[in-house]
Amino acid sequence: MKSDIHPDYHEINVIMTDGTTFKTRSCMGKEGDTLRLDIDPKSHPAWTGVQRIVDTGGQIAKFNKKFAGIGVRKG
Repeated sequence: MKSDIHPDYHEINVIMTDGTTFKTRSCMGKEGDTLRLDIDPKSHPAWTGVQRIVDTGGQIAKFNKKFAGIGVRKG
């Protein structure tokens, strides 16, 4: 195998949507960085069976504003 071609594999902190934390190993960021999840198995509809809308960046509002007039006839 070639040397120095693999990314650094280190320990990071993961924060779930309910605030619980755990440590895991990853290539993301640097040693000790934090990964905050927006969706995880405790909140995702595929695992919970409950449908809810998660609008993290105002994307739904932006879409509605952009396309609000489509389909409306002006008389």
